[in-house]
Amino acid sequence: MLVADDDRIERRVLAETLEGNGYHVETCDDGQAAVERVGQGGIDLVLLDVLMPRLSGLEACRLLKAMTTESFLPVLLVTVKTDTASRVEGLKLGADDYVCKPFEEAELVARVEAMLRIKRLHDQVVEARTRLERLSVYDELTGLHNYRYLSSRLGEEFKRAERYHDPLACVIVDIDHLTQINEQGGRGVGDSVIRGVADVVRRTLREVDVVARFGGDEFLAVLPSTHFAGSVTAAERIWRGVAERQFLGDLDRGVSVSVSVGVALYPSRDVKTKESLLRAADTAILQAKRDGGNRICVFQQQGYVYTPAEGASVRGVLGNEPRIRRGASEPPSRGGSTPTSRGGS
Repeated sequence: MLVADDDRIERRVLAETLEGNGYHVETCDDGQAAVERVGQGGIDLVLLDVLMPRLSGLEACRLLKAMTTESFLPVLLVTVKTDTASRVEGLKLGADDYVCKPFEEAELVARVEAMLRIKRLHDQVVEARTRLERLSVYDELTGLHNYRYLSSRLGEEFKRAERYHDPLACVIVDIDHLTQINEQGGRGVGDSVIRGVADVVRRTLREVDVVARFGGDEFLAVLPSTHFAGSVTAAERIWRGVAERQFLGDLDRGVSVSVSVGVALYPSRDVKTKESLLRAADTAILQAKRDGGNRICVFQQQGYVYTPAEGASVRGVLGNEPRIRRGASEPPSRGGSTPTSRGGS
């Protein structure tokens, strides 16, 4: 805590009294020095003498309260018993309590302890609120955004794509056979796989892409300014990244997993709203799972046009080039992409 008093004797008596009761005390001789010291951080409580040079205790109190609007810093004014006006003015400026000179040690310590107790409770409430705010938009297991946040961002990105006639891709990543992994290795191994796949998806995509945990074993990514070829490239990177990674199993070995990836695109004949974009991506992932999983499926104009692993295992296709199969209504693919730019043409 900090004691500010221009009277050297009074300052020393206050400091020694508080130190004798187990508090760490710093001192300064005017209000300006007190404000500067609080600005450096690490102060839990301030005692201000009302009458000080350069900056009075009342002015220092006003400045300190303005500086700490996002937190709670207890400020106690030190006044003489007859100075009622200063105490009233100080309380109006935001002072939390006051101590009268000459003070009684028991009363001083009791007031200080009460203010510090209130501060601890306030800090606990702020910490809990911060955690709840984070949980409201983030998934606790993976650190990715949750569906609540995703739903809001998807609406924003879809409106932007409509307004500027910009392409938009939606990608669903589903972990194959997660239930079996949980049964064989336990929930801890399953959680490790979920975190690992989330890390692959996060590292693979751009900062502007919106990634969220979509369900127990699913992730959804919204890729702004991404056309057909760019979305396929991004999906393939995720698919291969998961296939090449060993996930923590037990102390002796890792676990190999595969994912199915469903992709949907806007603009498309079948996609007019954000809901239809999600439905198209969901339909694509269901088709990928029906075909045996471990593959990428793109839904566009009522056709499933892309699969890099049809009829093969993950390990068997890592060295092969993906194959593109186009339906009659599917136009040729447009342009390539890079990890940082997937614009439409």
